[in-house]
Amino acid sequence: MAAAQGRLSDGAGGMDEPKEAGANTGPGGTPPLPFRAAVDALRGARLRPQIEVEPTPAPKRLAPYAHALEAAVVDGEDDLADGRLVLLYDPEGHEAWRGAFRLVTLVRAELEPEMAADPLLPDVCWSWLTGALTARGLAFGEPSGTVTRASSHYFGGLSERPAASQIEIRASWTPREGLGGVPDTAGHMVAWCDLLAQVAGLPPAAPGDASVVTLPQRRGPQSR
Repeated sequence: MAAAQGRLSDGAGGMDEPKEAGANTGPGGTPPLPFRAAVDALRGARLRPQIEVEPTPAPKRLAPYAHALEAAVVDGEDDLADGRLVLLYDPEGHEAWRGAFRLVTLVRAELEPEMAADPLLPDVCWSWLTGALTARGLAFGEPSGTVTRASSHYFGGLSERPAASQIEIRASWTPREGLGGVPDTAGHMVAWCDLLAQVAGLPPAAPGDASVVTLPQRRGPQSR
């Protein structure tokens, strides 16, 4: 699986922060119960079969406790899109988050240059994130992030390669806490995978599922 790389959108470092294997369990060893419950729910989310998920080292400096995973939308041996999701937890709460939990992500996919040039693309991609959360009936606050388009053109010995365009969505939001101070992280995980599916250009998961919209003029899938 090709792991997404880059900086997260919280303004406090991110994907390139020093990491350690597994979750960042914070001081004192055993994480607090709300964080453990949130991580268990995240791991137990039921996802569509095209999405492969695996744990990845968590950032060490963004919050006292963190858990990270990466995912790819897979078609045979090809990745259509990939991303990384980090769950942060600060028992004392965080003023900028307006809560104790925060979800931070980076999602990316290759696009046809014509699609990447569409001036409405950044607004549409951002609406996919907020729309996926809303479609799942999830309460959230303080969303922030960026949508970035990048194009590569090849010259000289690489001139035979076609131009490549990529979309990246970097975002963070605060999942509203429920019973016992624990947010519905399973629901947020499913909504995040809805976003991955939209960026990958997958058809809806089921007839009448309006939470996934096909992205036209995609580039071909990328080899894994």
